[in-house]
Amino acid sequence: MSEPVTRRNDGVTWTDEQVAQLRELVEGNAPAGVMSVKLGRTEDAIRSKATAEGISLSPPNRARTVT
Repeated sequence: MSEPVTRRNDGVTWTDEQVAQLRELVEGNAPAGVMSVKLGRTEDAIRSKATAEGISLSPPNRARTVT
């Protein structure tokens, strides 16, 4: 089976449309791996941009576990 083809935008500035798509994917609770494929960015880039935009990647319906 061949590798999936994804666009890589290393070093390319995020567009407003990509940021909006990131927000939509986060609202839909998409995993970072899915976001990575859809946006053509690495998971690290997704996390970095989310942090820069003040977007939480933690699902809103998942309680934090305290140990």
